[in-house]
Amino acid sequence: MAALVETIVPPIPTLAVFPTAGFLASQQGIPLIGIIPMIILGATGATIGTSSIYFIALKLGRAVLLRYLKHFRISEKKLVRVEDWFEKYGDKAVFLGRMVPVMREMISVPAGLLKMKIPKFILYTFAGSCIWSTGTILSGYYFGEAMGLATSQI
Repeated sequence: MAALVETIVPPIPTLAVFPTAGFLASQQGIPLIGIIPMIILGATGATIGTSSIYFIALKLGRAVLLRYLKHFRISEKKLVRVEDWFEKYGDKAVFLGRMVPVMREMISVPAGLLKMKIPKFILYTFAGSCIWSTGTILSGYYFGEAMGLATSQI
């Protein structure tokens, strides 16, 4: 759920939510295998959230989106450059973009505008989000483990 909300509401970053979840899991004595559902749920939430951005871009279309993006100082020229780049690297961009803060959400816009096939978009989004949630949750988990070791030695 947190992944879904953080994708749509940018002030809630995954870099705060996922490591915290991993940390709390380690503090509650959840074994490493027990965080697999957290990873899958995190990736699922991120996929649902970014899919909503994809569908907004797909349904609104270029003209409406350009009018909205002007408020963020994104001109048609910049959008054309993004579209050209996406045409060249679309599949890789969606997959790898899930692992880069800010790009995680924004890569859905050109994917929707350029009508990337929905199954392909969801597959690359979910796969990239699994890697991202694995890395961030494990970082919190291992930090919690290290904290436990440090406090037990004092």
